[in-house]
Amino acid sequence: MVQSDTNDNPPNTVQINGRAMDVKDAIQQLKSFLQQRIIGQEDLIEKILVALLADGHLLVEGAPGLAKTRAIKELARGVEGDFHRIQFTPDLLPADLTGTDIFRPQNGTFEFQKGPIFHNLILADEINRAPAKVQSALLEAMAERQITVGAKSYPLPALFMVMATQNPIEQEGTYPLPEAQLDRFLMHVVVGYPKADAEAKILRLSRAESHHSAHLEEPSAELTEAALFEARDQVLDIYMADEVEQYIVQLVMATRRPADFDEQLARWIDFGASPRATIALDRCARAITWLQNNEFVTPDSVQSIAHEVLRHRVLLSYEAEAEGITPDNVIDRLLKVVPVA
Repeated sequence: MVQSDTNDNPPNTVQINGRAMDVKDAIQQLKSFLQQRIIGQEDLIEKILVALLADGHLLVEGAPGLAKTRAIKELARGVEGDFHRIQFTPDLLPADLTGTDIFRPQNGTFEFQKGPIFHNLILADEINRAPAKVQSALLEAMAERQITVGAKSYPLPALFMVMATQNPIEQEGTYPLPEAQLDRFLMHVVVGYPKADAEAKILRLSRAESHHSAHLEEPSAELTEAALFEARDQVLDIYMADEVEQYIVQLVMATRRPADFDEQLARWIDFGASPRATIALDRCARAITWLQNNEFVTPDSVQSIAHEVLRHRVLLSYEAEAEGITPDNVIDRLLKVVPVA
């Protein structure tokens, strides 16, 4: 039985399955469970946990079959809350996402029927296949934590996280995400192929799951909302020196005024990152620090998350694209030329 946190618990603990557990232990158990269920994608697992702790949304890009969908489904098994997968297609309508008013002839009134967006964990599969109206409905949900139908707005759950996927290989029949929506994602994670030893483990896991007598491994303790919210509070309390805070600010400033830092950056960058990038770097660096059981944020923590936070927020110039420069190349240069305070 899951219980909420009480005043009788020791500091930094919550009640899970009737017993007091340290919040960090609960998160580490969830991480261990995900590592057993998602083979060869350690970086993706870490970034999912960072997004969960930083209360943000995740855009995951990778070829088919790289456990993007599996990752969020397994996360839902380890976290208290509802999960729903939405397959984005060109014929999807905003009402398919948000829900709609249903007329009840019995009493002559309209009743709001909630759509799938009202779950806690949302998988927006192949998000770039949906038209602009659907993307704008999702944008409101991600940004305002509410949806609007007609003249009325409805709040979404306190625990609400969107993980969107897109396939970089097939672009026919897709609708590129507008910059305004991309900026709402805390991180943009690029998923690569697993190594050979991980591929062998994937084979063994697949065979075990296909066996009729096999039982899916369950997480040792479901992470409750109370535990997650306590973990988020601890993340916000992680110490960050003024020098590290200024380093974050200067990284973002360098994307807006690149000529002040480096001539090459000035040729490559057309538009810089918004203040959401500064906030995201701060929150993600704190979350990484907390996950690694460190007591204060270092410049290394900021650099370890910079690519995921900035790659979808920095717009390249035509000159950079013509030269084959990627956002990751720009961020590599950024980390090289911006001095660590």
